[in-house]
Amino acid sequence: MFKRLRDDIRAVAERDPAAHSKIEILLCYPGLHAVIWHRIAHAVWCRGFKLLGRLISNLNRLITGIEIHPGAVLGDGVFIDHGMGVVIGETAVVGNNVTLYQGVTLGGTSGEKGKRHPTIEDDVIIGAGAAVLGPFTVGKGARVGSNAVVLKAVPAGATVVGIPAREAGTKPVTAGNPCFPAYGTDPALADDPMAKMLDRLCRQVERLETRIGGLERELAEAKSQRERSPERMAS
Repeated sequence: MFKRLRDDIRAVAERDPAAHSKIEILLCYPGLHAVIWHRIAHAVWCRGFKLLGRLISNLNRLITGIEIHPGAVLGDGVFIDHGMGVVIGETAVVGNNVTLYQGVTLGGTSGEKGKRHPTIEDDVIIGAGAAVLGPFTVGKGARVGSNAVVLKAVPAGATVVGIPAREAGTKPVTAGNPCFPAYGTDPALADDPMAKMLDRLCRQVERLETRIGGLERELAEAKSQRERSPERMAS
């Protein structure tokens, strides 16, 4: 238990330049408090005391503003930065050294009782306000940009942005200053000429697909009219 706590404190110290000491992290970081309370709630939940687990979880939400279902699984070194409004569902699995920012939702889109929340692999970063919805996997080292809505699996090492989220590049993540990309966003990506070129190509392909679809419909209509013309002449 104390080893996990040390790992959690280390994660904050490595990824938040505003953290000045371990004592400050232990006393002043609601994200760390939420993780500690969740570990207690999860242990109680797994021992069959479901109601008590939910009560501890509700107390956790009241104190920290972070809602983590006691059934969710969190790995070591999970860092919830700022934290307010974070929601993690019952069947979510969060790996080691994952970073979540305020307003993140790990939610489900199904009313079924089975697996309905995402699995977040190690070293993933999810930016503020992002929603990851469904029982799929976000691969190791992936990054989800702020306010993205992720509805399908994300490959390892990929960066996804937008609504719905789509890939904007692939770059390994290093968990440690100064390489740690806060909020899951690489500032250089916005000015990357290759990324801009790929975005233009994707948009052009979409326009061409729309145009081809229209031409195919016109061709089918013209063919249908030609087939009907001999029938009129014969009658």
